[in-house]
Amino acid sequence: MSGDILVRVRDALPGLQPAERRVADAVLADPSASSELSITMLATRATTSETTVMRFCRTLGLTSYPQLRLALAAAAAREAVWGGPGEGDIDVSDTLSKVVDKIVHSETLALEDTRAGLDIEALQRAVDAIAGARRIDVIGSGASGFVAADLQQKLHRIGLVSFVWSDIHAALTGAALLDARDVAIGISHSGATLDTIDPLTAARSRGATTIALTNFSGSPIADDADILLTTAARETTFRSGATASRIAQLAVIDALFIGVVQSRFDDASVKLADTYRAVQPRRR
Repeated sequence: MSGDILVRVRDALPGLQPAERRVADAVLADPSASSELSITMLATRATTSETTVMRFCRTLGLTSYPQLRLALAAAAAREAVWGGPGEGDIDVSDTLSKVVDKIVHSETLALEDTRAGLDIEALQRAVDAIAGARRIDVIGSGASGFVAADLQQKLHRIGLVSFVWSDIHAALTGAALLDARDVAIGISHSGATLDTIDPLTAARSRGATTIALTNFSGSPIADDADILLTTAARETTFRSGATASRIAQLAVIDALFIGVVQSRFDDASVKLADTYRAVQPRRR
């Protein structure tokens, strides 16, 4: 519990009431200092009440405030091993060497936290759905659109009929052609991107199996997902929604793809070899 308490706090952010959000912000700003505060002191720091702090604890699945303090202390110790809670925040005055250190630090944490929180049973259900689908539509906008394109290219290489949509009109018209034999995958870091949510909603209404990949399990896209996969990336300052989140998404996509390859190994291995040979003449 303690190892992933900060991940759980971030994951809960979209569904928190304003007063609970202030508690979350106070905790995330300095987990170590927060772990040493009494419930009264934390409530004061967050300009709210002790009742709200307890409600925040219950939202995280904790039964008492001491549990939160212990979890925060353990999380702060883990953060210190990786260089401190602020190590991933890039400042305009940082040297290029420091920028590199901070990016690697942040992306490493994103991968570690994503692995710790990934629902393997949900991942297996996603693998099974994709492996048996007549057609797979992958939907994503912005940075998530590049991740969607990566998944579609991988599925295409093993002979699965797949499409990638980053334009809302194309995504909606694609969804209108789906049925119960098909799968639609929506990728959105925030889970609130309407250009991804709306086609996923349409696909589900047509009977397609829907899969969502997001950083926040309580975000709107989860409402339209038969299968929910989550990342655990931290995006701050210069990297809002674009770097650590993309790395975490790609890690889940890679695991998903390898699972599909394993489930169709004989056929997939032949097609991977064939597509590899097809481009060899283009190499020097």
